Amino acid sequence: CAAEHDATAVLLGHTLDDQAETVLLGLARGSGAASLQGMAPVRAGDDGMLWIRPLLGVRREITRRFCEASGIEVWDDPHNLDIRYARVRTRERVLPVLEAELGPGIAEALARTAEQLREDAEAFDKMIHETIEDLVEHAEAGIAVSVAALAANPAALRNRIIRLVVDSEFGVSLTRTQTLEVARLVTEWSGQGPIDLPACTARRAGGQIVFSAR
Repeated sequence: CAAEHDATAVLLGHTLDDQAETVLLGLARGSGAASLQGMAPVRAGDDGMLWIRPLLGVRREITRRFCEASGIEVWDDPHNLDIRYARVRTRERVLPVLEAELGPGIAEALARTAEQLREDAEAFDKMIHETIEDLVEHAEAGIAVSVAALAANPAALRNRIIRLVVDSEFGVSLTRTQTLEVARLVTEWSGQGPIDLPACTARRAGGQIVFSAR
């Protein structure tokens, strides 16, 4: 529809409640900081389209009241009442219990956490992109990263570099377990062999961590 109307942006109706649910689900799954960042207020798609969520700071109930006061008919997606979905159970069962037991403001606190983590992630990403050109070089059927340079960085930055290199070169996302196994080639080297990863392998050779296509 956006393409048909020559639109430059799509506005989405996600609210603060949706953001809180997203963060809580990410926390429960142990998905790491990326999931805990929740949904971005603005995201550019690969085609240049902007996806904008202008209501992320507004509670769902406020949007419903506004619609009612303005004579706007509200349509409820029936999937939002289907407790087979983890998000629905989080919305209908988990968040109300947290609010009741820990006091009001849980949704707002979760949304603030997402915002703070996005700020941290943006700072990390800037540091990585400023650093990574000095760390990597092309290798046969893959890419290589300097062991010494990785070792000189703190663990959080080192792990992000490893994930970014693999994602950029091979288009796959490493789990935390996989990332830590690669990091051990830097910090706990004892002659271990190659590590099998999705779409590639990682091995230590000649002062480098070499990622090669499988």
